[in-house]
Amino acid sequence: MLKQILLIIIIPFIVFSFERNPDSEKTYNLQVTQEKVKVDGIIDFVWSQTDSVSDFIMFQPYNGSNPTQKTVAKIFANNDALYVLMVMYDNTGKIQANAGTQDQFTGDVVSIMLDTFGDNRTAYKFAVSASGVKSDARLLDDGRNRDYSWDGIWFAASRIYPWGYVVEMEIPFKSLQYNPDISSWGLDLDRWIPENFEDIYWCDYNKNEGLRISRFGRLFLGNFRPGSEGLNLEIYPVGIIKTEKQENGTYNLSPNAGIDLFYNPSPNFTLMMTSNPDFAQIEADPYDFNISRYESYFKERRPFFTEGNEIFLPSGKQRNTGFYQPLELFYSRRIGKKLPNGNEVPIYFGSKAFGRLDDWEYGGFVAFTGDEEFFDDNGKHIIEEKAQFAAIRMKKQIFENSQIGFLFVGKKSGDNFQGVFDVDGAFRSSDYQFTYQVAGANDNGKTDMAFSGGLIGFTKNYNLMVRTRHVGKEFNISQTGFVPWRGTTEITFIAGPTWYPDSGSISQIFIYTGASLDYEAADKYWDRILVFGYNMNFRNNLGFEVTYFPGKSKDNSVMFNAYEVDISAWYNNSLWNLNLYGGYAKTYNFSRDFLAPYAWSGLSINYQAMTTINIGTSFNAYFEGNPQGSTEDYILNARPFISVTPINYLNIRIYIDNLYTKTSGKIDRIILGGLFSWNFAPKSWLYFAYNEFQERDPLANAFEIIERAAVLKLKYLYYL
Repeated sequence: MLKQILLIIIIPFIVFSFERNPDSEKTYNLQVTQEKVKVDGIIDFVWSQTDSVSDFIMFQPYNGSNPTQKTVAKIFANNDALYVLMVMYDNTGKIQANAGTQDQFTGDVVSIMLDTFGDNRTAYKFAVSASGVKSDARLLDDGRNRDYSWDGIWFAASRIYPWGYVVEMEIPFKSLQYNPDISSWGLDLDRWIPENFEDIYWCDYNKNEGLRISRFGRLFLGNFRPGSEGLNLEIYPVGIIKTEKQENGTYNLSPNAGIDLFYNPSPNFTLMMTSNPDFAQIEADPYDFNISRYESYFKERRPFFTEGNEIFLPSGKQRNTGFYQPLELFYSRRIGKKLPNGNEVPIYFGSKAFGRLDDWEYGGFVAFTGDEEFFDDNGKHIIEEKAQFAAIRMKKQIFENSQIGFLFVGKKSGDNFQGVFDVDGAFRSSDYQFTYQVAGANDNGKTDMAFSGGLIGFTKNYNLMVRTRHVGKEFNISQTGFVPWRGTTEITFIAGPTWYPDSGSISQIFIYTGASLDYEAADKYWDRILVFGYNMNFRNNLGFEVTYFPGKSKDNSVMFNAYEVDISAWYNNSLWNLNLYGGYAKTYNFSRDFLAPYAWSGLSINYQAMTTINIGTSFNAYFEGNPQGSTEDYILNARPFISVTPINYLNIRIYIDNLYTKTSGKIDRIILGGLFSWNFAPKSWLYFAYNEFQERDPLANAFEIIERAAVLKLKYLYYL
């Protein structure tokens, strides 16, 4: 019976995955010349000898319509690089050319996307703003996910004219991984016009699906095959000077040095190594407020762990929805983790390798950490032993743009071992994705299983989302991954009609309902929750969503009628980026061990005050009720900032994090932070960071400095 059910589920996705859209047959024949172009935004004569495309199609605000402005693109290559020219006509005189840094800018922007393996799943994206700022990323899972941690070595320039603006790009082939045996690459081009909230592509995409790599056009190479000269070796000497305030009031100055290596011996293999690195993140984590029984999740920010992490990501994560989240079996923040006394476990060496062989992708990771002594909250002396971490990953492409993968992650420390092995994959069509993950864990001989699965389909008339997750009671990977929900099972589905009006101010309406079953072994009870929601989006980038969750729950032997209301709204235009959210729930407060109401609200706001200045803040409020019906406590947390970018790639950012509690009636904590960053050459940076942590002494009723540190870091690229 189980086999029949699996076949019913899987066969439709196998059929869908073979579908091809006629728009994917858009073609561009690459012309090859030995001439070189000076990348300066001035249209040289060589471009007049190159074919062009201008048949762009609007994705939003009116899907499938003709663009309001004309765009022309040209591409040619020589033995070393791919060259791109994009000419953007504009008759409004309202081109937005704001200063920015790598991957961080606003305003008018254009991009080229290249599927260099022809796998219909992954692609490179190279974007340039009207002011000449670059951004690059890896597009994953047929465009459903993006990885902006990837940074390539390439060059670009822009120039604004009375009639519009011009962007030129030079993308060296040795900066890319690609299949040297195929005769065509996937290709698309994009232009964003913020004045009109207008996004146009060379290829046509359905509004319900969004960008799909499987629908790219084709860049035909003919008999040309990319090549690259040199060692393809990137060497990054790193110099660091750190000063920290000690408990006796003195400062400890500690200079250090390390080296990073990136080696690409072939177009489809990369080796990364780092020796004696400084992995400290620049900005402190946001304030964490948690009343659940599970630990909080913090995003990885350290560059060595984020760069090249694509191979280790599980299948199924989607950028535009957080509904299904696969189990995170490799959580790199466990490596070099912060201890209770604030110190970090030292990392002496780390290395990554990843590449492709035919339909296979593979990757490996190793890291070695040293020992560190500390005292816990009870004054007990503890030694965090030196450890070895390893991860091995393999993926195979199946059925056009679907995949199956295998992952192993392990940690060995003294006589202790913890490891996990999984099988995961995804079946995809352009509008559906079915993902699965089955894992087995071993914690010093204790073994158990976990699995997760998700089905997400966005059609023109109906949306369907289903997810499930089970984590065994003995499934412990707390030293290698982030799966804290031991002894739990969840099944959730949401479905409903959706509309995409062809005209008017409304771009989408989604009305949905559903249900959720949640089992926790600690309570030996299945929580039963219903879901009712309404989502609306407007063509001017305004939107809102309201969701209501009534049901029956049990926590800590307390049975109760649970409910929750979530509200969110957002608005983005050329100057403002605003998000509002809030909610009210009757739930169990594990931090205080009682059942009571709980409410929260927050906002994040960014304002482009000038082309070189951006200001904003985040603000969160948490209100804890008590069983008597009054307010037990509330906490207010704000992090205002100012970001100044006087010239492209040079930025100064200052923030102040404040924490106010009802209990004290005062601000109890302040974090002061500042960062000077200058990307003075490709993948070369100069940083100066300052962080100061202050807490109020309740006896003296005054702030005292708990931590103060400053770091000067220089990283320079030698490209051989």
